Amino acid sequence: MKTELVDVSPTRKEIKIEIEPAQVRTAYDRISERYAKGATVPGFRRGHAPRSVVRTRFKSEIRSEVLRELLPDAVSNAIGEHSLAPIGEPDVQLDNTEALEQLGDQPITVKVGLEVFPEVKLEQYKGLEAVRRTRPVDDADVDQMIEGLREASASLEPVEDRGAEIGDTVTVNVLGKFVDEPEAEEIKADDIEVVLGGEGVQPEFTDNLQGTKPDDKKTFLVSYPEDFSSKDLAGKKVDYETTVTAVRRKELPEVDDEWAKSLSDEFESVDALRSKVREDLEKRSATESDNKLRADVVRKLLEAHEFEVPQSLVEHEASHRLQNIVSDMIGRGIDPRSREVNWEGARDELKLQAEKDVRASLLLEQIADEEKIDVSEEEIEAEIEFIATASRQSKEQVRAALTKDGGERSIAHRLRNRKALDLLIANASVTEEEWKES
Repeated sequence: MKTELVDVSPTRKEIKIEIEPAQVRTAYDRISERYAKGATVPGFRRGHAPRSVVRTRFKSEIRSEVLRELLPDAVSNAIGEHSLAPIGEPDVQLDNTEALEQLGDQPITVKVGLEVFPEVKLEQYKGLEAVRRTRPVDDADVDQMIEGLREASASLEPVEDRGAEIGDTVTVNVLGKFVDEPEAEEIKADDIEVVLGGEGVQPEFTDNLQGTKPDDKKTFLVSYPEDFSSKDLAGKKVDYETTVTAVRRKELPEVDDEWAKSLSDEFESVDALRSKVREDLEKRSATESDNKLRADVVRKLLEAHEFEVPQSLVEHEASHRLQNIVSDMIGRGIDPRSREVNWEGARDELKLQAEKDVRASLLLEQIADEEKIDVSEEEIEAEIEFIATASRQSKEQVRAALTKDGGERSIAHRLRNRKALDLLIANASVTEEEWKES
């Protein structure tokens, strides 16, 4: 067997393989003989048909078996001969199909396409220049959080002395009929809560339900815009008949010690609540600052190392990111099929980031090798426990889920890369600068 390696690119290789006629004839004769011994051919006793007749009658089957016998070993030996570590399955293509017509008369030539990891040459990775900016926490930030807690603690109280106003929640039973599609199924729903003037509320609901009281009936037309979030309603006109069942107003609690205590036993006063809110905001700000610093260091690392990355890994990473987006949409109650999203365009954008992620991962692996970074069993176990706690699952559930994604080896890989990045951060030249919004 003869082989020739062709460097298509740093991540794409091609091996040309030539299987000599003698090797082909040996396999052809042996397989033909086996068919001849077991074949039933009209006009001949079982196992006594001439080999030439058997080869003609079972031409396709014999040829397939010859290739199944010769090609896997030829490809495997060629890959080993050139010391290649392919990513995924090789792409094997016959180069001279005419050799299959007269097996053993000509060599069989094959082209094998392979994707491999690139050779990563490390340049400077210590002393990378980076900037740390930390978002300041002031009284206005604390006030905003306190207001959010008030909103979460708000109650809805019945309105009895007036009609509905902007900001009130009006509960209605609705019956809707499509104006241009009288045959379409009617919209019928009870106890729909409409916040007058609220985000996402069609203006027609707000305009027509203002001033209403319980038991009032209102009929009005709603024209939905073409880009409305629900495809079933987008661009449609609907006649609604509504019956008001309740009108309630939002009442916010007073910011006093009693309210603070109602939130948690941890708070004895509003001052204690404000201190805790400030502490949490500062922790969040510090985490945000750390994450931005890490991203800055990775960006500088990538700028210093330009190399081709395997496209199959980029595709896999982009698909993983896309699946996460879809899962997040579903988790928030959004049907991805009902959104006007250019998924192809989104995937192209994701591929740009995925390529950077793959390059960063390969670099961190190389740095971990260079620095002889290891991950202990105790560190893997601690990470599994952390994931279990954060996801509110048992450790057994986490292990079962991880098995589908490379198991504990994938955790070890992530931890090792994380430790390599920690080393870069520890050895970076970091400048503290004033915070500025992106």
